Amino acid sequence: MQTFQFHPYLYKTFLFYLRSQNSQITPSAYYLMVRKIIHIDMDAFFASIEQRDNEAFRGKPLAVGYAEARGVVAAASYEARRYGVRSAMPSKTALKKCPHLIFTHGRYDVYKSVSNEIMEIFQEYTDLVEPLSLDEAFLDVTENRFGISSATEIAKEIKQKIFEKTNLTASAGVSYNKFLAKIASDYRKPDGLFIIRPKDGEQFVETLEIERFFGVGKVTAEAMHQMGIKTGSDLKQFSEAQLTQAFGKAGHTFYLNARGIDDRLVEPDRERKSMGAELTFEHDIDSLEQLQLILHEVAEDVIGRIDKRDFIGRTVTLKIKYADFQIITRSKTGFVPVTTFEQLYRIGLELLAPIDTSPKIRLLGLTIKRNDNRIHPADAYQLKIQFEEWKNER
Repeated sequence: MQTFQFHPYLYKTFLFYLRSQNSQITPSAYYLMVRKIIHIDMDAFFASIEQRDNEAFRGKPLAVGYAEARGVVAAASYEARRYGVRSAMPSKTALKKCPHLIFTHGRYDVYKSVSNEIMEIFQEYTDLVEPLSLDEAFLDVTENRFGISSATEIAKEIKQKIFEKTNLTASAGVSYNKFLAKIASDYRKPDGLFIIRPKDGEQFVETLEIERFFGVGKVTAEAMHQMGIKTGSDLKQFSEAQLTQAFGKAGHTFYLNARGIDDRLVEPDRERKSMGAELTFEHDIDSLEQLQLILHEVAEDVIGRIDKRDFIGRTVTLKIKYADFQIITRSKTGFVPVTTFEQLYRIGLELLAPIDTSPKIRLLGLTIKRNDNRIHPADAYQLKIQFEEWKNER
């Protein structure tokens, strides 16, 4: 089939036009506008760096994190994953699954440095690079600096260059949109390469378990199971109206994804929307005074992070996790950006004051969210209305 390589923004405009005309976007029509998207995902990134730099860790189950009672696994090597150890798992649980698990503290400055090396490799091929975290990114290589027609060949080259420069392996997914490229990168880990071609996309999606779909977490998956939706094929039986009624705006995305369609662009300049920090306590706390001291520490951490990245936001959110793992959040949005520790800590104290501490608390977090249409005080001005002159003119 003849395909046309739309510029990404013309492609987005064309899709919008079709929808505004109530035109059905069929998979065959979609293929005419096909993009070439690669998703690169480093293999067990933090743990692999530690194993690379420390011979004693190689070939052994390793976790980056803290082994203390309230510690959490930040990353796990593939040797550890064979025992069921996963990131975000409590260290205590991880040690039960793998008693000989080795813990090492994270070296985030090293991880960031290696990540920068990898991003430089991506930029050799295209400006359309959208980092999702330190260890993964989308690349749109429809048009690339070397004029290579095959996205698969580019993915192979990138994987090889990453290994030569960092001695680390990466997995790559190649497809015609972000949804399928990300799924493909996870298909043959570690050190994998998987391609989902336009002619195969819709049929491939039909076989996917619903948990593999973008935006389907545990709660959504349970709701879908109650509706009899367990695979992409099951999801495809529901109309867009039915899915929107059940899942809100996400229903529209589910409807398209079930047909192998995802019109999201690779956004190289995507702004980070929030920044924060949280702390899990060694012992559960019910003392407001202790929580205020911890809030002080967390607020200092957050301010340090936003200062380094020139981040500006006006909405502050306090996160509390109780001993029974119930989570609550409280937010406040001001008229001016939160840029100082004094501002953040004061707002944090206001949000913390009414919190019920009788069920003991195990975690406290603070987040600053970027707001649209934000106005810096220096850019603001006061309107002056001459009421007397207006009154006389009437």
